[in-house]
Amino acid sequence: MRLTQLDMNLFVAFDAIYEERSLTRAAEILHITQPAASNALNRLRKQFDDPLFVRTPQGMMPTPLARNAAGPIRKALQLLDASVTPIENFEPGASQMTVSCSMIDLAEARILPSLLASFAEKAPGMSVRSYHVPRSEMATELASGRLAFAVDVPLPVSADLCHLELSHENYVCAVRYDHPVLKRKPTMKQYLGMGHLHVSSRRSGMGTMDLALKNIGKRRNIVARVTHYSAAGPIIENTDLALTLPRNMAHDLNLKSYALPFDVPSIALRLYWHKSVDNDPAHRWLREIVIENAGMANL
Repeated sequence: MRLTQLDMNLFVAFDAIYEERSLTRAAEILHITQPAASNALNRLRKQFDDPLFVRTPQGMMPTPLARNAAGPIRKALQLLDASVTPIENFEPGASQMTVSCSMIDLAEARILPSLLASFAEKAPGMSVRSYHVPRSEMATELASGRLAFAVDVPLPVSADLCHLELSHENYVCAVRYDHPVLKRKPTMKQYLGMGHLHVSSRRSGMGTMDLALKNIGKRRNIVARVTHYSAAGPIIENTDLALTLPRNMAHDLNLKSYALPFDVPSIALRLYWHKSVDNDPAHRWLREIVIENAGMANL
């Protein structure tokens, strides 16, 4: 007997007959007619090559094969029922879930510390895996479930992805506290005259501030380029370079920051997730925790 050739509803009929010991009562429970229940039993007998149930004065008594099969069939039906029945409640304190996410460097530094602290307090059995996923692969990773969520800058996405803005920050010019030249808000001449460090996950290309400068016919002198803000902090503290970055990140890196001498669009961070988990209780709880900690990171 091949499982692919068997109507799964027959297992439901088997379980009802085994429980009730009656075709009539089994039919009532299944909301089918008695002839339909009898037909299901006949098909089961053919598939198993066994009578399965024998009529007696005490009802439909199972054969040894039916008795041996009843337990595994009941467990399988319960497992299937649990897999298709929506979970109304999620208990974070009892969860052992591993949450996989993709965050850009800025988001990871700003959100992850407080997020882990929240997990330790509210969901000690849960763990987090944060790793970089290229933006071109983000939608696929979210759809497959390999990623629970992503935090990135505003991106064009399909209707299959849901998103929510987490934060909105202005850019500033940051230097070390004992910088030999910059003591107050830089003029445009001072800003362009300094050497700059640029942080980007890309190998090349302009940042938001470079595009803003290009629009007014200006260009800054990028002396060094790194991929992570964790590396940028020590570099700025030990050189005379300037770093243009979100205001809160400058505070986190213990750098002196000044308003920029030109207009730059602020940076926004968005939370992305797949629509298939939009109503999932566990994911709703997870999103609430991420949103809460993103708000704390921006105080």
